[in-house]
Order: sequence, then C-alpha cells, then structure tokens
Amino acid sequence: MSSSLPTLLALLVLLAGPGAVCTLRSQTSVLLKESIRIVKDMQKEVSCGKMKVTDIFEDSKTKNRTELLCEASTIIWESQHCHKNLQGLFLNMRQLVNASSTSLRAPCPMAAGNTTSMEKFLRDLHGFLQQVVKEKLLFS
Repeated sequence: MSSSLPTLLALLVLLAGPGAVCTLRSQTSVLLKESIRIVKDMQKEVSCGKMKVTDIFEDSKTKNRTELLCEASTIIWESQHCHKNLQGLFLNMRQLVNASSTSLRAPCPMAAGNTTSMEKFLRDLHGFLQQVVKEKLLFS
C-alpha cells in the first residue's frame, strides 16, 4: 500500500499538468480580451487625454512583448488617478506580466524617454494588445 501512494501522486500530478496549462492560457486570453475592452472604452471617455506619458511604443522594435507589457503596466500604474478603469487595467496587465515572466514584476522600472499623450498611448496599447491576441505570441 505504501509503495502505491507515490505512484498515485505522480499519476495525479501528470494528469493535472495539461489542465493547468490550459487554464493558464484561457485565463490569459480572458485578461487580454478584457484589457482590450477597457482600453477601447477608455479611448472614448478619458478625461486626461492630453496628459504626457513615456512613449514606450516609439522604439518598440528593441523590446520584447513582455517588456512592453511591463512598461505599459508601469505607465498605467502611475496614471491611475486619471481614470477609475486604469486600476482594473493595471491589475490585468500585472497578471499578464507575471504569467509571462519569472524575472519581471509589474510595475517595472523604466528609463525616461520621449513622451506622448495619454490618448495616443491608449491607442497604441489597444493596437499592441490586439496584435498579441491575433498573433498568439504571448503564452503559446
């Protein structure tokens, strides 16, 4: 009986493995889609559209998607006072960063750079998140 317990536990772990991965992917998909919806809604009603934020998408060719997610979450975190939905968006972005990287934790440090308006940042973020969903480049 005692020798069958480790075998049973190993079998349970193996059976749970693919389900856990599937659950993570579906949770990520939900977070991405919800984030896209929040950003889209905010583009219509953001009161601080002229506020200046760092333009992380200007030189996005040198950064990977996880770094961009982390930097976007930092901008959102720093701008939470601007709109009530930014807090929910930050929580989603933080979960996406934490699920995609063991080394980065949102909000992450960012170097100062060129600035853009919050309105343009939200438009660029919306396009970036749609691209991530479309290409399935994250968490695949």
